[in-house]
Amino acid sequence: MFKIIVHEKIATDVYRMVLEAPLIAKKRKAGQFIIIRLDEHGERIPLTIADANPEVGTITIIYQTVGKTTMQLATKEVGGFIQDVVGPLGHPTEIRNFGTCVCVGGGIGKAPLFPIAEALKKAGNEVISIVGARGADLIILEEELRVVSDELIVCTDDGSHGRKALVTEPLKEILESGKKVDLVVAIGPTVMMKFVSKVTEPYGIKTLVSLNSIMIDGTGMCGGCRVTIGGETKFTCVDGPEFDGHKVDWEQMIKRMGSYKPYETIALERWEHRREQDMEARKERLCRLEEEIRKATSHGR
Repeated sequence: MFKIIVHEKIATDVYRMVLEAPLIAKKRKAGQFIIIRLDEHGERIPLTIADANPEVGTITIIYQTVGKTTMQLATKEVGGFIQDVVGPLGHPTEIRNFGTCVCVGGGIGKAPLFPIAEALKKAGNEVISIVGARGADLIILEEELRVVSDELIVCTDDGSHGRKALVTEPLKEILESGKKVDLVVAIGPTVMMKFVSKVTEPYGIKTLVSLNSIMIDGTGMCGGCRVTIGGETKFTCVDGPEFDGHKVDWEQMIKRMGSYKPYETIALERWEHRREQDMEARKERLCRLEEEIRKATSHGR
């Protein structure tokens, strides 16, 4: 069991949770992830480790409520517990002095991007971070990324914060300016990572993407997270999560990401229905208790 130390909402449908996990905190490196299971009846889902504090033995995860398990996770309270937390999993990001690194984060992808940008900066790189979201209410970790970046460019689809642009637009401008870029790291929605890779490919710039495949066991046994990289089958959990963006079969990846959506919808609807039933049952018990107290008080008079 893993105790919840902090749990707070930091943006629309986005939450930050700090868990007591001393062994994971000591071993975790930038780019790695965990798999959690809320209870014995729950599914296993992967979440990236956004930060860790080995001294106090905690890890930080940042997640967005998109389905049944993350919706259920959002109801957990400080002092409560997560049944299973397995990790750190996956290969850590290669960190060394590359030169100039552009870190591109979209949506919830800014959470796993932060520790990578931080580590690249500590290794002596010039770090340019480009982050994007649909609107200002979905921008997270802006100040944290500003601290570890030589330059931070913020984009929103609706122009409510920063530039009104897609993240690929300032990336194109940097490359077209002739500035030498040695590494691009892109984490975010699959379509965003696909187009970042297309932008950098003509320049021959090493481009790493962190794939958020459907994942179950985290050991390569189930095959649920398989992807095609350069014509070869790889497993995101053990071979990744980071791959060469120029070698990913993006069309296959996008198709597989949607393969379980009908089941996810059914699972969420069932959970919400059970939750409503539980709430009604609690209300009925409370009403009965109040009635018993009222009667006892009346008899006492």
